[in-house]
Amino acid sequence: MAVDARPILLAAWLALAPVPVLADGGGSGGAAAPRLALRTPAGESVDLARLRGRVVLVNFWATWCAPCVDEMPALARLRERLAGRGFELLAVNQGESPERVAAFLRRTGLDLVVLLDRDKSAADAWGVRALPTTFVVDATGRIRLHTEGELDLGEGLEATIRALLPRNPPTSASR
Repeated sequence: MAVDARPILLAAWLALAPVPVLADGGGSGGAAAPRLALRTPAGESVDLARLRGRVVLVNFWATWCAPCVDEMPALARLRERLAGRGFELLAVNQGESPERVAAFLRRTGLDLVVLLDRDKSAADAWGVRALPTTFVVDATGRIRLHTEGELDLGEGLEATIRALLPRNPPTSASR
């Protein structure tokens, strides 16, 4: 009698794959996002609290992290596709100098809002244990999705984010 190995392989894959997890178990809430107020490499202040009313993807990364760097172009494309719809993306660099991050952005040509977490205090507050780590914060400031490891930036994640987008998005980004 032959055994169908597909259910076993699927279970193993699901146990190991870095997939977005509903932070609230699928309910209506989610934990309140910790404070996030940092500076860009150019010195501009950005405060997550001022982005209330928008859905914000917060991605913790570093230039030395290959999976982080690999997912950056896809994050930039996601930001472009959802531009003007009440979506923001904050790429929080963990522990690197403004010069190193600015050089990386120049070299790659990526158009992302990058914040510097030089002392890793934001990563600690958000409970980041590995890079990359990504959170999706809804328009009310609650964490709705969380994943550790490289994101699957497929249609499922984008559809989930689209479902969270406000019906009447704010007209301009407040940082």
